[in-house]
Amino acid sequence: MAEMSATNAASPWADSRWVAHAALLLDSFSKALGRELIPRTGSAEEQAERLFLAPRVVVSHGTEADPVLNYGNAQALELWEMDAATLTRTPSRLTAEPMHRDERSRLLERTRRDGYVDDYSGIRISRTGKRFRIEQAIVWNLVDAAGVHRGQAATFDAWTPL
Repeated sequence: MAEMSATNAASPWADSRWVAHAALLLDSFSKALGRELIPRTGSAEEQAERLFLAPRVVVSHGTEADPVLNYGNAQALELWEMDAATLTRTPSRLTAEPMHRDERSRLLERTRRDGYVDDYSGIRISRTGKRFRIEQAIVWNLVDAAGVHRGQAATFDAWTPL
């Protein structure tokens, strides 16, 4: 997903690309886990806003050789200390310190193989170097309506500053 326009920087959920990506996140989560991540009432735009403002982290990356983050809701942006434009230029591996990247790679491979993981805990790092431990994260594959793998996403609502 390309960067959003400057006019939507304050409310990224209003950008049509983020609305479409929010639908992919929600549809893939529902298909993989058999339940909804957020209530799916209202328009696609209302769902995108609800996802962006959810009281939990939701973040995703694409399928590049070195995957780049392509979505982060308000809680993710706050936790990783980034704005949406910075986030969407950041390789997802940089959310983990070098010593934790092998473990992260194993998680992503396990997710790719199994469709989702719902018991992940691990250490991450913000853009400014603040470390935190995430607990009970759910990581799932993003698969579009045509069955094409579009990346991976994660959500969690528990973390501890280290």
